[in-house]
Amino acid sequence: MSLTRRSLALALAATPLAGVALAQAPSLSAADKALVDRATAYLQGVTEARARFVQTDARGSTSQGTVYLKRPGKARFAYDPPSGLLVVSDGGNVAVQDSRLKTFDRYPLQSTPLSLFLARNIRLDKGVTVTRVARMADGFSITARDASRKTAGQITLDFSNAPLALTGWTVTDAQGRATRVRLAGLQRAPGLSADLFVLKNPYRNRV
Repeated sequence: MSLTRRSLALALAATPLAGVALAQAPSLSAADKALVDRATAYLQGVTEARARFVQTDARGSTSQGTVYLKRPGKARFAYDPPSGLLVVSDGGNVAVQDSRLKTFDRYPLQSTPLSLFLARNIRLDKGVTVTRVARMADGFSITARDASRKTAGQITLDFSNAPLALTGWTVTDAQGRATRVRLAGLQRAPGLSADLFVLKNPYRNRV
């Protein structure tokens, strides 16, 4: 898998989740903090859910698919053909499969921002720092960066007001390149099959 495709896949899996451990910046107003708290409480309550997504990269290329979430520990990001990408967290590891390039990579869940959202108990006192809260006519957005500054760039999470729901996010890297994801029909999905969160390497025994 190329670095670009791997990075985009991992970004999709991690970015909506990194925003959950929201360490509030001292400069935020009381009203801003209230919106951050509202968004965090909402995300904390999302234990099983699914949605369609459309992803647009910095070059304007788009791909789409379906995301499934099941806390603690499990997530699945299935891209539609012809992408060939599949990202799955099984509770211990995050696997990235590219059926077009016949590659399979695995990363410890705890080494990815995905672990912040998928934890049984979400911490609110560390993780990322909220740098901006913006209001729109039909919702609001929260922009955050890595509190330790070990990771460059930022993420902006978008929410609707009525009803309160995550509608998408934009990740901007250190070079100012943005990857945008829009969600459609995010809904609670109790009873998701355990099979959704199992991904084995189909290429392991190939010569």
